[in-house]
Amino acid sequence: MKEIKKYFESRIGNYSFYFEDLNSGFVYGYNENVKMTAAGCMKLPIAIALLKEVENLNFNLNDKILIGQEDKVYGTGILHEFLEREYTLYELMVAMLIQSDNTASNKIINLVGKEKINESIREMGLKNTVLNRRTSDEIYDDNNDENITTSYDLCKCWKILFEKKYLNQELSDMLIDILKRQQLKNKSALYIPDDLKSNISNKTGDKKAVENDTMFINIEKGTFAFSVMSNEIPNSVYGIVTIAKAGKMMWDNITNYWS
Repeated sequence: MKEIKKYFESRIGNYSFYFEDLNSGFVYGYNENVKMTAAGCMKLPIAIALLKEVENLNFNLNDKILIGQEDKVYGTGILHEFLEREYTLYELMVAMLIQSDNTASNKIINLVGKEKINESIREMGLKNTVLNRRTSDEIYDDNNDENITTSYDLCKCWKILFEKKYLNQELSDMLIDILKRQQLKNKSALYIPDDLKSNISNKTGDKKAVENDTMFINIEKGTFAFSVMSNEIPNSVYGIVTIAKAGKMMWDNITNYWS
């Protein structure tokens, strides 16, 4: 994994990554506790917080939620293109995770509450993760307004789901399964063979000068969590290429050194 660190040091921008073998406990990281803009990766801890409320019987995934014109947020997602209608809470969660739908994300934040989500984040032990705001079309120049996390905390989300110590088994497995259907596997997972991509759950995030990806890999060789975060990159293509090459290095390590 040292070659990933050296590679990031040679690239323009700031990077962090964290890798953990969830079976053996082997870990390797670089700037893994440096707080960075979460972008769409924030939707992973939001989803865990929502499902904790479902487990506590405060919500039901079959609850019907109205999405009106005033709820629509542009950017990623597709719900803003549809007429006013009701969705189940499950449908909103799936849209938030698979399409990174901002309208669905904001509605879920409104329903659960920002403070309740941050309380759940603290309960999970995500010490450097904070939900500061909803998703919006505005560009925030003040980092205090950004949603913040770290590559370590994102991997810890996968560990929490894998160990089923925060959510029950049904809800943990449900979330991992939904994120296997994530449509964007063009970053860390780009060079992983296509026939194994169905064993990968991931959540990407991006905005101006930011590209992130966090993933959970469950294959015969073992179960792994891997997160990469970046900021101050020249453009999105540069960031995606950088993360994809780092993902290939990570995958080559698993292929060559894990049996």
